[in-house]
Amino acid sequence: MQLLIISHTPHYKRDGKLVAWGPTVREIDSLTHFFDQVIHIAPLHQEAAPESAIAYQSSHVRVRPVPPAGGSRLVDKLSIVAQVPVYVHAMLAEFGRADVIHVRCPANISLIATILLCIVHHPRSRWLKYAGNWQPEGEEPRSYTLQRWLLKGRLHGGIVTVNGEWPNQPGHIHHFHNPCLTDHELAEARVSSALKQLSNPIRLLFVGRLETAKGVGRALEIMAELKREGLSATLDLVGDGPERASFENQAKNLEIWHLVRFHGWLPRPLLGPLYAQSHVTLLPTKCSEGWPKILSEAMAYGVVPVSSNVSSIPQYLKIFETGLTFEADDVEGFAGAIALYCSRPERWKEESEKGVRAAHFFGYSHYLNAVRGLLALTTENNGGVSASPPPVDESRKHEAIVE
Repeated sequence: MQLLIISHTPHYKRDGKLVAWGPTVREIDSLTHFFDQVIHIAPLHQEAAPESAIAYQSSHVRVRPVPPAGGSRLVDKLSIVAQVPVYVHAMLAEFGRADVIHVRCPANISLIATILLCIVHHPRSRWLKYAGNWQPEGEEPRSYTLQRWLLKGRLHGGIVTVNGEWPNQPGHIHHFHNPCLTDHELAEARVSSALKQLSNPIRLLFVGRLETAKGVGRALEIMAELKREGLSATLDLVGDGPERASFENQAKNLEIWHLVRFHGWLPRPLLGPLYAQSHVTLLPTKCSEGWPKILSEAMAYGVVPVSSNVSSIPQYLKIFETGLTFEADDVEGFAGAIALYCSRPERWKEESEKGVRAAHFFGYSHYLNAVRGLLALTTENNGGVSASPPPVDESRKHEAIVE
């Protein structure tokens, strides 16, 4: 069987190999458990690859690169129109060979793919994923609104997976947990979390792009508020971005530089020790998140999330009975939550343990079982036209996901 993936995931060349954002590469590698070949149509960028990009480990993945398009400037937006014929040609060329199509939204290329699926009838087995906020409350790009409208309809003929459980959704919309941890990583995390206790100072952790929208500046303000309240805390920031120097200056101006450490980007194996020693993960983001994988990884290590209340985050934390959420700008609320955990370490420990138990939902074994169910459902909904998902090819299990 052959799977065709269409996404906006930026690809780059490094030492003669195509590389892309690590979590997406690992997820796509894992899908080779079910398919003889996975074809990925995605944009190839000419600039140097970021440190967070890694190469595919499975030889069963083939990338069909297309030119990137889109951006904030008018000329960038017009480039989308120019690339439509290129995108459509690449998609139609691969549609005829694919048994299953998987479109990852929202993005310009995925919008084109979704519209094309409303017209083309082969293959019949289709899985569309919306990775962003399924029910946003603020302004967003009009293309995102259009994509959600198309996905809620049935003209595309596929199953749609989203982050969160939302009321009054059509029957083809399913909530879905996205993977981030192998079985080995989950086991390693459980061991490190077993003896974890809330200590002094309380260790806070931020992982993600260092940018204003993600809440790095607010995380620093939270640290400053904790200092004013006399609470002993430290903050580790993992990630990078063009605003890093500005945030470093902010930390100095707030007189918390000695309590903050900027690690830059770290590869996944080096994140484990930081998770293991951290108590709370901060995410005061204003971005239209779906479900940030950082929260899943942190919970696996017993790190309690304190996050802004966007998208499915408050839903899942309530279900898992761990963590607290606030409006992104509520610096005092975030600081108060951390002070609460400091004053009630038994509550922190209970929520830490509940997070560890919930983390298995975000493991690759759980993900592959869920994908198997989705593929069977797409076959059933289309009258059995597409082949049923094959059993996992154990001979490729360790090739696909590097542990």
